[in-house]
Amino acid sequence: MYSRGSNHRLSGSAFRSQVSVLMLTMFASMASIYVAGRLWLDSENRVYLIKELDRRTGQAKSAISVDDTLKIIACREQQKKLAALEMELAAAQQEGFVSNHLSENKGTPKKKLLAVVGIITKFGRKNNRDAIRRAWMPTGTDLKRLEAQKGIVIRFVIGRSANRGDSSDKDIDSENMRTNDFIILNNHVEAPEEHPKKTKLFFIHAAENWNAEFYAKVNDDVYVNIDTLGATLATHLDKPRVYIGCMKSGEVFSES
Repeated sequence: MYSRGSNHRLSGSAFRSQVSVLMLTMFASMASIYVAGRLWLDSENRVYLIKELDRRTGQAKSAISVDDTLKIIACREQQKKLAALEMELAAAQQEGFVSNHLSENKGTPKKKLLAVVGIITKFGRKNNRDAIRRAWMPTGTDLKRLEAQKGIVIRFVIGRSANRGDSSDKDIDSENMRTNDFIILNNHVEAPEEHPKKTKLFFIHAAENWNAEFYAKVNDDVYVNIDTLGATLATHLDKPRVYIGCMKSGEVFSES
């Protein structure tokens, strides 16, 4: 036997239960519609990408996935950029902005040298050059062996006479034919006041013709211990853009 109050409570509970079921049903329906919409949108995107790939490749059907399609498109963009860079490099080579050793040996890159040493000399100093050849600079095949085994190139550096083709030029040409150990700067005229320019031209010539870690300059009255030089330079290989020597003008700043 139930009282009237009990009947009211039962009817209220039943009503709230029906409302809850209705809300859950509506929520489930909305979630289903949302998921179905997203799936439909994704399928539309996939169909579009596949059709676009078919259009570009000329294939009637494509079995490539969407991820592969995106990779192909990205790869094509990279190929376009690479082609543009190759055109710029070719133009730079024609304009002379690429070193000779890079353009001539791009198919067969050579091992990087340790150092290129230029011995600054001048006319009338043959005795000094001969003394250097006897003391510390190898000659003939030994000079080539030094380059191959230790990566050190050594050359005398000289310009041309103001009277092009005179006896001074002929003497240097004759000496070089016997020794083959000169860098002759044909665009430089030998003169005391042009010594700094001569050194600069040597560095330019060396950098364009040899790929080395270091480029060094000495005078033709200096004795060099090649083994010590090589060992000293090797300790600085991990230091970028290192300068070793003294500066004749301006102050020298260093950080401890």
